[in-house]
Amino acid sequence: MKLDSYWLDTAPPLRSASDGPVDGHVDVAVVGAGFTGLSAALALGKRGALVAVLDAGRIGGGASGRNGGQVNTGVAQDFAALVQQLGVEKARGCYRAYAAAVDTVERLIREEQIECDYLASGKLKLASKPHHLAHLEKTAEVIRREVDADIEIIGRDRIRTEVQSDSFFGGLLQRHGGQMHMGKFAVGLADAAARHGAKLYENAPVTSIEKIADGGYRIVCARGEVRAKQVLVATGPSRQGPFGWYRRRLAPVGSFIVVTEPLPADLINPLFPNRRAYTTSRLMHNYFRITPDSRLLYGGRARFTASEQPSDAKSGRILQDGLAEMFPALAQARIDYCWGSLVDITADRLPRAGQHEGIYFSMGYSGHGTQMSTHMGQVMADVMDGRTAANPWREFEWPAIPGHTGKPWFLPLVGTYYRIKDVFY
Repeated sequence: MKLDSYWLDTAPPLRSASDGPVDGHVDVAVVGAGFTGLSAALALGKRGALVAVLDAGRIGGGASGRNGGQVNTGVAQDFAALVQQLGVEKARGCYRAYAAAVDTVERLIREEQIECDYLASGKLKLASKPHHLAHLEKTAEVIRREVDADIEIIGRDRIRTEVQSDSFFGGLLQRHGGQMHMGKFAVGLADAAARHGAKLYENAPVTSIEKIADGGYRIVCARGEVRAKQVLVATGPSRQGPFGWYRRRLAPVGSFIVVTEPLPADLINPLFPNRRAYTTSRLMHNYFRITPDSRLLYGGRARFTASEQPSDAKSGRILQDGLAEMFPALAQARIDYCWGSLVDITADRLPRAGQHEGIYFSMGYSGHGTQMSTHMGQVMADVMDGRTAANPWREFEWPAIPGHTGKPWFLPLVGTYYRIKDVFY
């Protein structure tokens, strides 16, 4: 079993990274080479801007290359609750932003001819308890009435036509969305950005960003320094660099994934006949899908802790037990990959984007980042070009999490609360 991301391990080699030192002058410096940063570099490069992208590690090696591979519409929270929290109009705006994000991913794959095994199969949220289905039915009524008619409730009588498991009592199907190979998409997006002039630097952790006399910025990293007219911070939940203001507003929650050996078609086709992207309704939820080479990817919170190799292995054993309980036919399947990732969760689980002290930022995707990060890279290119109204999150304030100084000491307490609530809810 490899303690490594399946997506990164099976991605094609990246040939577009720059070998030389970081130096010179650019129009925009982007900090973070995940989907947000790469997408922004692509959009800015198409407009003729000179862009440098600096990453502390491998391009696409953070959350962008370590997630569940789902590209779906729908906000991170329950939509009916979001309507109560924000009002109908604002909740609609959030939902439509995520639908637009799916469109952005599909458009970039098509325009840049990115080979990433994209499959437009939709998302099925599975009811783990009978009363969860009743709640999904009420949520579906609100979604259908207010924002999206192309959804369907799969009742208890039909759920086994979607997933062959005794663990579920129905589900909510959202057809707009799909799944893809994260590593292939990252390489394709990076190559596209480089074709349009972006300089991409790996192993270049930023140590300081200073405003300089001419109104621009001096960005210092491990491989040199560059001067830029504008800066976009797209670090996500990174714990490196001079980004304490952002860290105090994000809870970096670990999410963990296991991937089985390749499975025979006569075994997995009856279990997952429609090859959806799946997620469960528990607070300590699981998500799963079939990979392009017929493996089962199965992930979830498992434990409320950071991602590091001893923790990843322990979380992997928890996930393997859960997989066997949910799908007994796969109980003996070999686990080939196990890894973890940090999810940059905001207090209300909605993204944040805008400016802080003159520096642009976009992050806080709260577990729904594959599509939204890609979309917000394109959006932030518009915003940095003066079109601030393009930002769907511009009106959302972003106070610090009370008592949070950057190290998430409260995560074990949150995990305990979620486990207890899952028993009774």
